[in-house]
Order: sequence, then structure tokens, then C-alpha cells
Amino acid sequence: MKIARGSISWILTTFILGCFFLILSVSLTANISSTFLFISVFLLLLTGFFLLFFRDPERNIGKEIVASADGKIREISSIKDSEIGECTKISTFMNVYNVHVNRMPLDGTIKNIVHLPGAHLPAFKKESERNERVILTIDTEIGIVKVIQIAGTLARRIVPYVKKGDKLKKGEKIGIIRLGSRVDIYIPSKKIKTVHVKIGDMIKAGVNTIAEIND
Repeated sequence: MKIARGSISWILTTFILGCFFLILSVSLTANISSTFLFISVFLLLLTGFFLLFFRDPERNIGKEIVASADGKIREISSIKDSEIGECTKISTFMNVYNVHVNRMPLDGTIKNIVHLPGAHLPAFKKESERNERVILTIDTEIGIVKVIQIAGTLARRIVPYVKKGDKLKKGEKIGIIRLGSRVDIYIPSKKIKTVHVKIGDMIKAGVNTIAEIND
């Protein structure tokens, strides 16, 4: 099983500590050893959780504009962005059991990356607009597209895999949000023919088509 970049340290830390406390549990007296055994089991179970959480499966890339995140569609709306103008916002909420590696929705060049500090409120709440986020501005064949990675209650670190000026293909990995959150995509409305998803749909990054480009 392939593990996502930026996560090996988490897995190794819990695994090594779990083994350390396991060794202590068989080396000390019964009263203390039971406590250390409990800690060891907890840490090794946490290692298993991290292995599942940080999985990074291969994907067959879909057609047109594809999803940037695994999860459930929570919002589809029309908004006005200062750089894009009139655009369609598609918001995906990632639960803890989803793959958390995010991907490019289209071929494009990373025009800018902005990290904004903020709160860590539940990502599905309206107030999460004030949460910590990373905004990727991407120059594509249909103009400027934005992918916004938003931290949540448990998500305390957004790890970009890309830098300004990188040229990437659709479906390539752009980063990971550790421990669940939300990803919004802003697409210029006049450049899309049809939105292919609806609220409540479950999607996979790089696989599912979220919108069709105008001819």
C-alpha cells in the first residue's frame, strides 16, 4: 500500500513509541507493565489508523474537470471572485475515512500559493470560512481556477506538494490535508457547460468528473 508524502513521520513516531512501551511492559513489574501495555496497544492501533488514513492509491484519471478531493459534495453555488469573476464553487467535505491527497482538476500552471492562518472550526459549518487555508491559483486552458484547501477541527496541517510556477497535469497530486477537512474549487462559470455532480454525491479525487468544459 502506497503512503502519502508528508505522513511517514506520523506513522513511524507512533510505531516506534508503541514498540518502546511494549518492550517496557515485558521488562517491568506487573503493576507498571499493564499500564505500559495499554499505552503500547493504543499507539500501535493508532499506527494502523494512520496507515489507513494516509493511504495514497493509484487513480485512473477521469474526463473534463475532475474532483480535487475525495469525499461528499456539500455545496454548489455561484459566487463572484476577485480574480476569476463569476464562478461556480464546488465544495467537498472529507471525512476521516477518505483519502486525503488532493489532485489537480485540470492541466495547468500554479500561478500563486497563499497560506492564510485562521481557526480550526468544523469544516462543514458556515463559520469555517474563517479557518486556516491554502489557496492555489491555477492558470488553465479555461482561465484561472482556484483550489482552496481548508483545515478543520482535527486537520491541523495543510501540506502542499507544489510550488509557484509548477506545470502539472490533470490528476497530479497537489497536497494533503492531515486529518480531514474540506476542499473548494472555483471554476469560471462561463467556461463550463454542465456541472456533473449534486449535493450529497460521493466523489474521488482525479476520478470523478465534476464539470464539463464549454466547447
